[in-house]
Amino acid sequence: MTPKKILVTGTDGYLGSLLAPELLRRGDDVLAVDTGYYKAGWLYHGGDQTPRTLAKDLRHITAADLEGVHAVVHMAELSNDPLGQLLPNITYDINHAGSVRLAMLAKAAGVERFVYMSSCSVYGAGGGDVKDESSPVNPQTAYAECKVMVERDVLPLADDTFSPVFLRNATAFGASPRMRFDIVLNNLSGLAATRGEIIMTSDGTPWRPLVHGLDIAHAIMCALDAPRDAIHGQIFNVGSNEQNYRVREIAEIVAGAFPGCALSFGEPGGDTRSYRVNFDKIHSQLPGFSCEWNAERGAQQLAALFGHIGLTREVFESRGFTRLKQLEYLLSTGQIDRDFYWTAPTGTPRPLEATS
Repeated sequence: MTPKKILVTGTDGYLGSLLAPELLRRGDDVLAVDTGYYKAGWLYHGGDQTPRTLAKDLRHITAADLEGVHAVVHMAELSNDPLGQLLPNITYDINHAGSVRLAMLAKAAGVERFVYMSSCSVYGAGGGDVKDESSPVNPQTAYAECKVMVERDVLPLADDTFSPVFLRNATAFGASPRMRFDIVLNNLSGLAATRGEIIMTSDGTPWRPLVHGLDIAHAIMCALDAPRDAIHGQIFNVGSNEQNYRVREIAEIVAGAFPGCALSFGEPGGDTRSYRVNFDKIHSQLPGFSCEWNAERGAQQLAALFGHIGLTREVFESRGFTRLKQLEYLLSTGQIDRDFYWTAPTGTPRPLEATS
């Protein structure tokens, strides 16, 4: 397959640090863009290739950055639900307005394909029905609302030269060099490894669909490679029907992967986010896609990794691996302002002057 120039936003994130090496490995010309909020969050040495990276805010991407780009994979958004509730205005500014602006720039620059990372969280409080791509959305957080709004506003940009495709990912899990411990299976695995127990504060009855980060990367590559007619203006739920789990099932799977881990459950909780998702469409309509991972294999992967690197409670609980903690730290220390732009701290060295 002919190598393509692909601009990927969020390559220093949890999923981006898995995707970029895969694209490079197969020969694509990857231009990475990341503002660098999560540089403190390296858990282990990743792949042997890293892309050239523009250290740039999503909102500062220009038409010049998109010159010669065949496809954009847009992953760089604020990704934490509690943050969205704490600072909804900035979530809308970056996740909605910033993403729509990028799509419009891409179209104007002649980019042919725009792959957007949406989320199954758009289904929200799903009730008893299994949700597919045609089901009504019911977002419960600012994060999920922005996903719905981007889909709504970018889809009309589709025409004969510009093909957006929307990947509604299930809740991600699995090892990544830029690890996240604020998503369910990864968090439970960290608790099991560092405390030897998982104490659930609820009865674990809500449903969550899961998908491994590498399977998300595979879906993205399939969306990049598929014939235009297969992806043009399409929405795909990313995951597999077998990976709709109750949260208590996820906890039981994780506890089983960490010998000696104690597990207990609490009373029914107040979390209204419960949904099961149908993934038939992506398996039947996106050429080449299938899921290679399930929760059991993912929990075993994390158990082996944590043993190998000697994961400690201090590392597990450190700010670099929890999005809200890291962003609150950057805000409290004045490294980013209230609009989430980097500031220049006092004493920053001046650039070296050119010499003749």
